Amino acid sequence: MKHSFLDLYREGHSPVHLLDARIKLGLTLAFILTASLVPSGYWPGYAALLGLALAAIGLAAVPLRVALGRSLVAVPFALMAAASLPFVRPGRELASLLLGPWRLVVTLPGVVALAEVLARSWLSVLVAGLLTATTPFPDLLAALQALGVPRLLVAVISFLYRYLFVLVDEAQRLARAREARSACADGLRSDGHRARAGGTMAWRAQVLGGMVGSLFVRSYDRSERVYQAMLARGFDGVIRNPKRPRPALAQFGAALCVLVALAAVVAAGYWKG
Repeated sequence: MKHSFLDLYREGHSPVHLLDARIKLGLTLAFILTASLVPSGYWPGYAALLGLALAAIGLAAVPLRVALGRSLVAVPFALMAAASLPFVRPGRELASLLLGPWRLVVTLPGVVALAEVLARSWLSVLVAGLLTATTPFPDLLAALQALGVPRLLVAVISFLYRYLFVLVDEAQRLARAREARSACADGLRSDGHRARAGGTMAWRAQVLGGMVGSLFVRSYDRSERVYQAMLARGFDGVIRNPKRPRPALAQFGAALCVLVALAAVVAAGYWKG
């Protein structure tokens, strides 16, 4: 079964779609490295990277709403990782907060550091989302293997992605079975209070725990059966991809232009500093 929230690829024939997956992966890694190398406080560099990312999104004809929506997944994780920065960086005080015997001080350098962490994380996820939106997953796996990622790791990623669909499908079957066996319907009880389908919260928690346990047992059993079937078909632990043709010279030229632009962003930041 196809689940759109798992399969992030969007079909298209844009220049970004047609670019070789190995080049796209290399450029994505170079962009993420550039975002981490931009000197602290050099906001024109972040603006330039954002401009490059938005230009690539427009060239790929990926809706901006979709690209921005996917990239926002990085914000909560970045906030959790860097939430303490405004309170631990010394500098000019902006605000203070009293928590019992403790006094927390928010400083300007700390707020700037937090904003930079958010900017780096968001830009990196924005470009990584563009990569997954314009590259089929088998091509992405082949690009990982071509760039020297260990074959065992590539195989694990491949199986993880493919069987996520099976796992979600199995979970949806369990949810439908629970709903089909839930005899209590929404409505008003005799005392005037509204009845909730499926019983009390404790009952729901108990049923959910049983569903999670059943899903684990079924997944483990299916993995064993799949593994035995793969061994019977001669699987030796190596995923073999067909040999792909060498990218066209024009694609190398386009990649070189992007790399020069990324290097110029970093060089300009250190030159200004």
